[in-house]
Amino acid sequence: MPHAVARLRAARLARSQKPFAARGALLVRCPRCRVAERYCICAWQPQVAAHSGVCLLMADKEPLKPSNTGWLIADVVPDTHAFLWSRTEPGPDMLALLANPQWQPWLVFPADNAVAGQPVVHELPATAGADNSGKRPLFVLLDGTWQEARKMYRKSEYLQKLPVLSLQPQQVSRYHLRTAQSAEQLSTAEVMVHCLQQAGDTEAAQALAGWFARFNRHYLAAKRPLTPLQEQALLQRP
Repeated sequence: MPHAVARLRAARLARSQKPFAARGALLVRCPRCRVAERYCICAWQPQVAAHSGVCLLMADKEPLKPSNTGWLIADVVPDTHAFLWSRTEPGPDMLALLANPQWQPWLVFPADNAVAGQPVVHELPATAGADNSGKRPLFVLLDGTWQEARKMYRKSEYLQKLPVLSLQPQQVSRYHLRTAQSAEQLSTAEVMVHCLQQAGDTEAAQALAGWFARFNRHYLAAKRPLTPLQEQALLQRP
């Protein structure tokens, strides 16, 4: 069964009035992993369990972009939910998810952008980990450009009522498929790796980190010619 981001992409395409032309639109891509068919990564698809859940709130065109990394999260974390952001009509399914008593939502967002009085932590409380018998952590990620994410947060009062998890990663981003405003800005998948680590979902964090790295390597291989030996090494099956 297609995961949440794949279903959202299909729904978004169905209501499009004209085809979405991504960069490299003439490239023949694997419909499952979105990488050039020659460098398909489906053989490496991880299968892991996770205590945490994810709510991806996506900018309008984000599900259509082959370079989107929220898709990678849905590949790895079984309880991934994906919704298109709307300023005027927040989806009832999304609001119901945020209100579901099995989940403790955490909006993953920089602390200096939080509104006055909004609870902010830099590390999850010990009670939020994977070994706790209470509510499961649900990480709410705003998936889009930084400008889009700020707009989504600023114009959504329901997000401003959630407690904020403000990560402070030390390493620079390893995402090379788009240009960020600064090296400290991480891709959505890289952010989720840190969230999973904090929640005690170590196996899922490692799987997502490896899946993200492989996606980067194979995606870039279609843009940068490889030598035969490099290609052989890249495509060596697990």
